[in-house]
Amino acid sequence: MTATTPTTTTITTAATATTASTYWTEVDSPVGRLLLTAGPDGALTSLSVPGQKGGRSVQDGWRHDAGPFRAAGEQLAAYFAGELTEFRLPLRAEGTAFRERVWAALDDVPYGATTTYGEIAARVGASRPAVRAVGGAIGANPLLILRPCHRVIGADGSLTGYAGGLDRKTRLLALEGARISPPARPRATPR
Repeated sequence: MTATTPTTTTITTAATATTASTYWTEVDSPVGRLLLTAGPDGALTSLSVPGQKGGRSVQDGWRHDAGPFRAAGEQLAAYFAGELTEFRLPLRAEGTAFRERVWAALDDVPYGATTTYGEIAARVGASRPAVRAVGGAIGANPLLILRPCHRVIGADGSLTGYAGGLDRKTRLLALEGARISPPARPRATPR
């Protein structure tokens, strides 16, 4: 009798390949512990904060390794110390073509400045009714802080929406010295 050895087949799906090739680390910051992820090429794929709406969390199969994140850690520390106004890191966020255009427009908002959802819509050639879709794309930004969605405010100057929470948005804008003013209150009408 001949013994047979069972054949093992390995199936690699895109999700498995992504999980196996994701590196992660955490970095302390004044706005909480930051979770950073990167691909095997070292390009950052996400920066999440605790409690972030739609933020990432460590998955089975991810590789914990601070090595690919040295430059990011140094630049984030310099940013929070008020010494860095522009990140120079390889970023790779994957989304629809529309989301990628919106995210690229965020990169053009200067340190210490703010813009509105409507202005971002105009920059990407979106119609006025598409401002809500622009807001959705900004809210889905996987690279908080690095891709400065915190610099986008409401048309009336209000600090609307931020996946990392409005307290963090306020702190980031204050760190950058951005001039923010509360929205104008409607005047009371005499009776």
